[in-house]
Amino acid sequence: MYLNDPEILLDELRALIDRHAGRPMTIDGLKVAKADRPEDPNSGVARPVLAVVAQGSKRLTLGDRVYDYGAGQYLVVSVDLPVAGHYTRASPEEPFLACGFALEPAKIASLLLDAGADPLPRRTTPHGLAVCDAPFELLDATVRLLRLLDRPGDAPVLAPLIEKEILWRLITGEQGALVRQIGLADSQLTHISRAIRWIRDHHTETLRIEDLARLAGMSASPFHRHFRAVTALTPIQFQKRIRLQEARLLLLSSAADVAEVGFAVGYDSVSQFSREYRRAFGSPPGQDAVRLRGGAGRG
Repeated sequence: MYLNDPEILLDELRALIDRHAGRPMTIDGLKVAKADRPEDPNSGVARPVLAVVAQGSKRLTLGDRVYDYGAGQYLVVSVDLPVAGHYTRASPEEPFLACGFALEPAKIASLLLDAGADPLPRRTTPHGLAVCDAPFELLDATVRLLRLLDRPGDAPVLAPLIEKEILWRLITGEQGALVRQIGLADSQLTHISRAIRWIRDHHTETLRIEDLARLAGMSASPFHRHFRAVTALTPIQFQKRIRLQEARLLLLSSAADVAEVGFAVGYDSVSQFSREYRRAFGSPPGQDAVRLRGGAGRG
């Protein structure tokens, strides 16, 4: 019996994550993370997810917003977002330990319908990323979900029930407004997510605000305002982040030269590509590619 003590739950959560880090997951959508040292900021696209931290801390940067979160807190990402992140507290003695699972709009929508939950006003446009303290009930459900990794025979029956409970804790918790909008087909967040997906899938193409606004079912001015509220970026800035992240992946995984990579991700000017790449990642693309490939080789 925990007597509503979150520290006891965190102790068990740390042990479960530490034991299963690096092993195949037997529960769909569940991931665990362990890191034993801080790292340089690393860029990537964060997908809709709930992440609960059991030990250590991490920092994410989205546009001009900075999010620090650590043990006993959770992170919610509601749409695909280009972020830079790094562990700020991690060591061999006390590694960073966290777990998370994907947030699926269909499951959230189904739960809202089953519970008869009252949706929030459609005009609400929350940020696409949020951090707050994890309540006891959410930690308790998360621990029970991870326990099933030690009982794979129980997981097919019990995991969906616990996942549903976790979603309910989110929907009725401090970030309920954000999580509910993930499941509402006509929410502002859902409309913006259509534009986000288009930019990600067509990042090499010329971007027209009017076309994106039409895709989101808005006029240009409100669309621009809501897009920035969700992503902390303008659509042009968002596209640039996606292009540069795709370029970095190409530099790591292919033998293409800098000019070829720049053109492949949508740049018309090699000098502009190199300048913006250096501003984003701290070194020119050629030098960064050598460093990345060297690190991958050592890994």
